[in-house]
Formats: sequence, structure tokens, C-alpha cells
Amino acid sequence: MDSIQIPPIDFRLIAPLLVVTTWAMVLLLVDVFAIPANRKKLTGYLAIAGLVVAGLVAIPLWDVSGSTFSNMIVLDRYSLILTWIFLIIGALSITMALDYLPRHGIEQGEFYPLIMFAVAGMILMAQGTDLIVLFLGVELLSITLYILTGFAYPRLTSEEAAMKYLVLGAFAAGFFIYGIALTYGAVGTTNLALIAERLADPAANTNQLLLLAGSALILIAFAFKVALVPFHMWTPDVYEGSPTPVAAFMSVGTKGAAFAALLRILTSALPELQPFWLPVLGVLAALTMIIGNLGALSQTNVKRMLAYSSIGHAGYILLSIMVVSERGAQAFLFYMLAYALTNLGAFAVVIALEQRSNATWSLDDFTGLYKRQPLLALAMAVFMFSLAGVPPTAGFMAKFYVFTTAYEGGLGWLVLIGVLTSALAVFFYLRVVIRMFMHEPQGDLEPALNRGLSTDIAIAGGLTLLFGIVPAPIIFLVERSLVAAGG
Repeated sequence: MDSIQIPPIDFRLIAPLLVVTTWAMVLLLVDVFAIPANRKKLTGYLAIAGLVVAGLVAIPLWDVSGSTFSNMIVLDRYSLILTWIFLIIGALSITMALDYLPRHGIEQGEFYPLIMFAVAGMILMAQGTDLIVLFLGVELLSITLYILTGFAYPRLTSEEAAMKYLVLGAFAAGFFIYGIALTYGAVGTTNLALIAERLADPAANTNQLLLLAGSALILIAFAFKVALVPFHMWTPDVYEGSPTPVAAFMSVGTKGAAFAALLRILTSALPELQPFWLPVLGVLAALTMIIGNLGALSQTNVKRMLAYSSIGHAGYILLSIMVVSERGAQAFLFYMLAYALTNLGAFAVVIALEQRSNATWSLDDFTGLYKRQPLLALAMAVFMFSLAGVPPTAGFMAKFYVFTTAYEGGLGWLVLIGVLTSALAVFFYLRVVIRMFMHEPQGDLEPALNRGLSTDIAIAGGLTLLFGIVPAPIIFLVERSLVAAGG
């Protein structure tokens, strides 16, 4: 009997992923057996250290490219830049949780390894070139987020948010796995490159109708993950009920990972089906930009406003995904970095104003903030201007990059909708700024600033301004990234 041949595995290509997962597993044991209950912050600091180590391990891999695990996982500069972005998101989210969790009486050491496992799922989605691997990444990310969403137990809104996210996430997972099954039935493989080869080969026996059905189901699953309209209804409730650091992490991490995987699928597996998926994504992008920004207009709850804002930004990011070119992928990378810094900074300010006895996240909490905490108000103004796309912030450069790329890619009508909805969004972002600077303080609510939050806000605010004023180094970095879409 022939012996089973195990394909060669190059562990260098998954070194950052290995560091994150191994560190998280060891940290779980260290937290249980070595860290006392009143010193769980130490677990958080160790988690940040693990993410930093993973980022350092990735640096020598800049000029390394290749695939492993039978071409199911790839390392290229595209996935490497996304890995760094995800590590930054994880580190900043943990930093803002260090004082939030004990202040709200929900500090448990496993919170920090769970964030690390979620980051591992995101990295896997960035590196996956097989539908099965992408599904594993989605589920690793989703299962950790189900737990983190309900972490504020016994707060009823947190439990409700976790149940909603779990039930709807299970439906999305069902769509995804059924879509994979139909795709495999149509082309006989789940490898993205092989799917594209068989679609391009006229002699290949492919069932296009079955493939279109499978692709549609996979698209629905990703539309749920990134909160595209009409698969967005869970977002405001889940963000509002989740612990605020978790909502911040979800708002940028889940979007970045899901869009990264969707870009791989569209450019590496389904370029031949572009005439079918391009108009569908165009309608979804238009609806998402319009409804996301219109929904934010009527919100007086800042957390729900940021949730609807994230829906609108999903539409803008989708414009870059639809441009099947290297430039489109570059615009996506720049937008994700700018949006991650801006949104995490805005949520950090919300956390500073959030008290255990007053978790309403009302616009009134920002009234007169400039007279109480001038630097905090200035930072929030920077984040609001960046989300609105006002120069000289990273948000302006990101929108400019995406809109010009989409226009050059023949999506002029979507660019027009994007510009109009961005102008609409200025109203609800400026509403926060006006309350901070042009109203007298109400009540005696004092921001609960600490070293972790101050560091988060300073880093996010400084880089948001820096990338808006001097965007050239980051644009140069993303332009040097290698994307499968660009050949």
C-alpha cells in the first residue's frame, strides 16, 4: 500500500499567526495559574507584548512570498500589511479595555487572549487562498466575538446583543458553508486560483448556474460580516449592547478581515464572473452608503451613531474592492488603516465619558467638553473630521484615494453617491463638535481618563493627523504591496 505523502509546510509563512495563537494559548494558562484575580491587567500587558512580538516577527518577511499547506495559505505583502493593521487594532483595543473592564466590574483575564484569538482569525482570513481556510478564519473570529459581545454579563443589553449576533452569525455561517458546497460542486475545487483556472478554461466541465448560486451565498455571508445593507440590522443593537472596547474592535477588525477575504475571492477566484457580481455589489454599495448615513442622522446615542457610521463606511470600502486592480487593493489598505485609527480613537473618547452608572452614551455627555477637557475635545474633533472626510486628516486622504480609484475604474455613479452621502455625514459628525465647543457644560460628569486611554487617543489622533498631512510614506508602502489581483 502506498504511503501517505504529507505536503511540505513552510512555517515561516505563518510565523505571525503562529506567534499570536501560541501566545494566546499559553497566556490562557498563565492567567489561570499564575496571575492573581486582582492583577488581571498584567494579562492585558502580556497580550499586547504578544501582538508586538508578532509584528516584529513579520518584519523580516517583507521580501518573502510563497504559499504553504497545499496552496491554501499564502504570504505576500498584501497579507503582511493587513497583518500589521490587525495587530495594531488588537493592541489598541486591549489598551482601551485595561481600565474599562475593572471600572465596569467585568474584568476577566480571558478577555485578552480572546482578542488575540480574534486577531488570529483575521490574519488567517487575510492569508487564506482556499474557501475552507477562509471559513475557518471567519469562524475563529466569529466565535470569539460572540463571547466578547456578551462579556458585560449580567447586563441585559450585552446578553441580548450576544444572542442576536450568535443567531444571525450562525445563519451567515450556514450561507457560507452551503455556498462553498455549491461552488465545489460546480468546479470541483475550493482553491481560489484553481477556481479561476477552471472558469477560464472552455474545456473545463463547470456548472455556471451552480457556481453563481454558490457565489451568491458566499457574498451574503460576507455582506453580513461587514454590515452591508440589507444585512446590517444587527449592527446598531450589537454595538450598543457590547462592551465599548469590543464594539470598537468589531467596527474595524471584522470589516477589515472580511473585506480582505472578499477581495481575494473576487480577484483570485471569480474575475470571469465580474459581469454578474459587479452590478450586484454596485447596488449594495449604493444602498449601504445611503442608508448607513441616513440612519446616523437621527441618532442621539453616540454608540449607535458610530454603528450606522460604520455601515456607511462599509459602502465606501466596497468601492475599492469593486475595482479589480492593484490600485483598488492599495486604496482598500490605505482606507482600512485610516479608518481603524480614526474609529478606535473615537470609541476611546466615548469610553472616557462612559461611567458605570451612566451608560447611555448620549450626545449630552459631550456638551461643553472643551471647557472640561480641552485636549480630549480637540482629539474627538479630529476623529469626527476624519470620519467626515475633512482635510487635513487621514479620513480625507482615504476617501480621496478610494473615490479617485473608483472613478478611474468606471464607477462614476457610485462616486457621486459617495460624495453626496459624505456631505450628508458632515451634519451628524459636526453635531458632536458643536456640542463640545459651542455649549456650556451640563451636570458634573467628568471624563474617566487614564494612562491606557490617553495613550490610545494620543496615538490614534497623532497618526490620523500625520497620515492626513504627510500621506506619502503610507501610500508608498501600500503601493509596494503585492496583491494577487495585480498579478
